[in-house]
Amino acid sequence: MAISIEDIKKLKELTGVGLTDAKQALVEAEGDFDKALEAMRKKGLTRAEKKGDREAREGIIGSYVHDNRIGVIVEVNCETDFVARLDDFKALVHEVALQVAAMNPAYVSDADIPEEERARVTKEAEERVAAEGKPAEIAEKIVEGQVSKYFAEKVLLSQPYFRDDSKTMNDVVKEGIAKLGENIVVRQFKRIELGVSED
Repeated sequence: MAISIEDIKKLKELTGVGLTDAKQALVEAEGDFDKALEAMRKKGLTRAEKKGDREAREGIIGSYVHDNRIGVIVEVNCETDFVARLDDFKALVHEVALQVAAMNPAYVSDADIPEEERARVTKEAEERVAAEGKPAEIAEKIVEGQVSKYFAEKVLLSQPYFRDDSKTMNDVVKEGIAKLGENIVVRQFKRIELGVSED
């Protein structure tokens, strides 16, 4: 079974692994490019999980202005100044800024949701479910699902990626970690929309 050098290079480019690893993945997948890509992504994302504990203090502040009506500034951190200067890292920061412009999140991650806001949304969901007269054994799960769905739309990393809703922004960041080999953290963002003031 012949493995083309084009496929090896393409797999290397998409996953950030070495040529040998890319070739090995294609051999194991019996030349099936999509299968090899999926296997490498899983391996890469596993490595990305391990890198998640490392400190990220370098990085860049990226910005994006849409049609002179929406402006976004984001801070995305990595571990080294070297990675911060790479085009792949800058492209990831740009994607984060585009996501903020398009999807208008309120928080970076679940950890940023204030407890009182979570309690308010939970209480509203409990009242709704109680009014519907759902049995107690499933009411809790329904409430949990509604609260989770509500915040998934408001939390940047939980939102569906605006270019491909089969993955979340967290998946996009993890792919960046796997490709660049460093921990990457979306630290903060600010979104300004013409004529719309903050509450």
